Amino acid sequence: MKVYSGARAEEETSRLMAQAAAAHAALRGGQNEQARLEYNRTVAELVYVLRSRDKGSHWNKPQTIAAGGKNYQLRFVKGDGKSRWDPDEFTDLVPAEKVAHKILYRRNILDGVGGALVGVRQKDPQEPFTFKAGVTAPVTALLDFQGSNATLELLDPSEQRMGELAGSREPLEADISAPLAYYPVSSELWYGLAGAIRVGEHMKAMGLYMLQPYDPDRIPLIFVHGLLSTPRMWRNVVNELEADPELRGRYQCWVFGYPTGNPPAYSAMRFRDELDKARKLYPTAKDSVIVGHSMGGLLTRMQVSTVTRETWNDVIGKKKVDRLLDGTHRGDIVERSMIFNANPHVGRVVFICTPHRGSEMALGRLGQWGSRLIFLPVDLVTAVPRSFGAEFAIVSDTPGAMPNSVTGLSPKNPTLRVLDTVPIEVPYHTILGDRGKGDSPKSSDGIVEYWSSSLKKAESEKIVPGPHSACELPETLTELKRILRLHANKNPN
Repeated sequence: MKVYSGARAEEETSRLMAQAAAAHAALRGGQNEQARLEYNRTVAELVYVLRSRDKGSHWNKPQTIAAGGKNYQLRFVKGDGKSRWDPDEFTDLVPAEKVAHKILYRRNILDGVGGALVGVRQKDPQEPFTFKAGVTAPVTALLDFQGSNATLELLDPSEQRMGELAGSREPLEADISAPLAYYPVSSELWYGLAGAIRVGEHMKAMGLYMLQPYDPDRIPLIFVHGLLSTPRMWRNVVNELEADPELRGRYQCWVFGYPTGNPPAYSAMRFRDELDKARKLYPTAKDSVIVGHSMGGLLTRMQVSTVTRETWNDVIGKKKVDRLLDGTHRGDIVERSMIFNANPHVGRVVFICTPHRGSEMALGRLGQWGSRLIFLPVDLVTAVPRSFGAEFAIVSDTPGAMPNSVTGLSPKNPTLRVLDTVPIEVPYHTILGDRGKGDSPKSSDGIVEYWSSSLKKAESEKIVPGPHSACELPETLTELKRILRLHANKNPN
């Protein structure tokens, strides 16, 4: 994108203002497709120039713009905290058509009037729960003219479909996919593999991130990825949900990212910490819905279950538990990873291809080879003294060995055995893959078998004809939308 300043910026502003006024006049004379397209393009470009001109020094200030032989008095409309963005909400406004959509399977565009933009809020220092690239949202700009008076308002098309222009109510133009596509593109395979093997190098990026500016009226919808993956795996799922008019505006999408070489119990502890921090920052937030894929489903389960020392005693034996926990400091990593309460602010969860009782692959040669490649961060390695020896088998099925993501997925892993004895304290649903074979209950998604991923007390169980990476299947998306509509209808705004 060009950066405008000085006389060049003034010239470009004048040119675009004249074009926008002419297109607006054509629209007032009757709906004209060419005039609509010209108006939309010109307004998006004009907003970008106004926002970026001279480092934003002219933005959100009444000003006079000489254009086409007229002097237009431009003023900005303040936000209303709901369907209209405040002009100062974003640090950048980028025309949606300038954003590449290579990472998305489908571009979701709503036809109408207005300049389709991506609002980008990127602060230094970085704001809580935002990516380094900032947080984004769809924006539709309407520039309305009454003689020489012009007003510019920035609307949220995910909250409303109609806007006032030229004296009539009109559907808004919007690019729902562009805010997702704006985020930096990187190799999912490479970063997923690096996060599983070189764990320590990726610990700083672990955290909870929101994909849109915080809205207290929306239900937080949190996605948790699995082994050898990153939050980017959810981009097409989020894109499809945002395209649904029944869900758009009801949910606010978040992701939890973590290096997947860590033991699931440790990552779940860090996830709990992040949820607690978010609750303290946003105490009136609605109860969240969490969607976990594969190992991410285990992290999710550990947010909605309560595990006590007595639970461990019943499954493992009191003497072993005492030897382990009595040798650690109260409240340290080991205790907090093993003993926890269900989060009262989670309202529903969805498990996709989750190995609740482990995966046999973790026991095979591939699992053993993968386990040896993982290098854990120093703070985790030093948290558990090697002298625990056999007692350490409580959290790792290999006595004397440090636990990691692979041992955490073993059917022999004591943590999974413990979780299988305690209830899930919120409504929950399962989505499973059978690779299209239709052979359940003897089915497998290629990684996790039905006996491990199925939960008898789930509110619903959907078997989809796909492999372990079944998140983007049409059948999976249809089921996920059904569950989210169900939850939204039971929890109206």
